[in-house]
Order: sequence, then structure tokens, then C-alpha cells
Amino acid sequence: TWNSGDQYDLILCVDVMEHIEEDRTVFSNFRSMTATDGYLVISTPSDQGGSDVHSDGDTSFIGEHVRDGYGIEDITEKLKTAGYGEVTAYYTYGIPGSRAWRLSMKYPVMMLSASKLFFILLPFYYLAVMPFVLVFNIDDLYGTHEKGTGLLVIARATL
Repeated sequence: TWNSGDQYDLILCVDVMEHIEEDRTVFSNFRSMTATDGYLVISTPSDQGGSDVHSDGDTSFIGEHVRDGYGIEDITEKLKTAGYGEVTAYYTYGIPGSRAWRLSMKYPVMMLSASKLFFILLPFYYLAVMPFVLVFNIDDLYGTHEKGTGLLVIARATL
């Protein structure tokens, strides 16, 4: 539990900000909790197809998202306005990572949403696709991406 005045060297925020409408308030609160020279690390969908949204008419298959993703410039501006001195953002989930995410996360969730009977088939599905998912994830991890469906953001609190 956070008490006013407590500060941390590292705050980790994974797949949260796309659910929060008042993101500027959260970023300001994160900054007040980050010690000088501390870091905020965020992983979130990007505006390049995050949440599997690729055009203005598309909607996320995850209904509780309040935004489809962040642009690098957008999240950088918000974090600097909140008081972070250094902000670096990288695209994640390039083409291979996006394929792995669809196979390992999106399609199983869609199947289970259609019918809970898919719980019976899910272990067999994962046995079939997991080798491909691992190869795609390794390829994604060691590659750099000009664009991707996710963002990794590192913000440093400076004086």
C-alpha cells in the first residue's frame, strides 16, 4: 500500500494504461511516487495495431479498453508533462510478436468467449501452436522494430 510521501526506485506498469481514461492523472501520481533517478517502466499497446485495432472503424476485442494504444510522441509528451525528465520508447510486438500474441492469446480468448466447451480443446490447441509461438517470440525478442503493436516505455525521474 502506498502512503503519501513514499517513493520507489522502480514502478512497473504492464497492460494497465489502456484501461484508464485519466492517464495524465495516473502518470502524475506515478511521478510523485518515483524517487529521483528512479524509473517507470510501461508496457502498453501501441497505436500501430495494439489490441488488434488497425483502422479508425475497428474496435478492440477487449471491450474495457478506453484507448486502442499510444503513439510514441503521445505517451512521451504525457510523461514529460507529468515530470519525467528522460523518456525512451521502443516498439514491441513487431510482425513475429504480433503473430505469437494472436496464436497464444487472442484466438484462445475468442474461442472461450464463444463457448466454455473450448476448455476441453485448449490443451490440444496449445500443443499444436506453442512451437510456432516460441519461434515467433524469440524472433521478436531479438529483433528491432520500426513499428509494432506494443510499446515499451522507460521514463526516468530527474531533478
